[in-house]
Amino acid sequence: MPTRKAGVGKTTTAVNLAAALADKKIHTLLIDLDPQANATSALGIEKQEGRSLYGPLHGEGSAFEMITPTAYEHLALIPSEEDLAAAEIEIAQSENYLSKLRGVLEPLRASQGYRAIIIDCPPALGMLSMNSLAAADFLLITLQCEYLALEGLGQILKNVDRLKTAGVNPTLEVGGIVMTMFDIRTNLSREVVEEVKKHFPEKIFGTVIPRTVPPQRGAKLRQDDLRLRSAIARATAYKNLAREIIERFGLKAPFPCAPR
Repeated sequence: MPTRKAGVGKTTTAVNLAAALADKKIHTLLIDLDPQANATSALGIEKQEGRSLYGPLHGEGSAFEMITPTAYEHLALIPSEEDLAAAEIEIAQSENYLSKLRGVLEPLRASQGYRAIIIDCPPALGMLSMNSLAAADFLLITLQCEYLALEGLGQILKNVDRLKTAGVNPTLEVGGIVMTMFDIRTNLSREVVEEVKKHFPEKIFGTVIPRTVPPQRGAKLRQDDLRLRSAIARATAYKNLAREIIERFGLKAPFPCAPR
């Protein structure tokens, strides 16, 4: 789920979508490729030296060895660690630098042990994110409900076209656009969603992810009630998004066709 900046709900969506798919008994693997390891922490897994794809990307060990169980049945994780930050530079100096991740993940895909493999990328379109695009079947884009995000969307689509034209990943497709941080209290959120629908009617998901309600002045009970309602709304949204993902990518089909 590459994006051009942080704070758009990329990791939150990756983690919650993976958990929601697992809740539907879809065997899911979440790969944390962001050196910040926020997805790893979100699943309650501590960072450990040597427990990421850094080694396999350098020909040391396999992706299978890095798979870590989580508290969620049907959901496994390949964690991240700080060493991945060095991979951004080191991969660029190697041969076939854009296909490193594809080679590492190919045995996982061939095993058909997972119906969906979700990669949480760094926020910038660096070497790790470009490797993710080169390895994926589908790109899921998280787009914040603000006008400046539309400019970033255009840049992402240009990079997808470049990879396809160059023959790096000619079958890569935009699997869908997830609208995040939707604020029902503002016209801006609705206007941005409608603008994306107008230009990408077949790509945008019907589910929008609501913005977390910020703390407000007033009685503590009122604040707790707002947070609870916000949490319930977000949880429901991710469950609905998971249903759309299952339907769009045919995850109930005999063979997996989800992102690698």
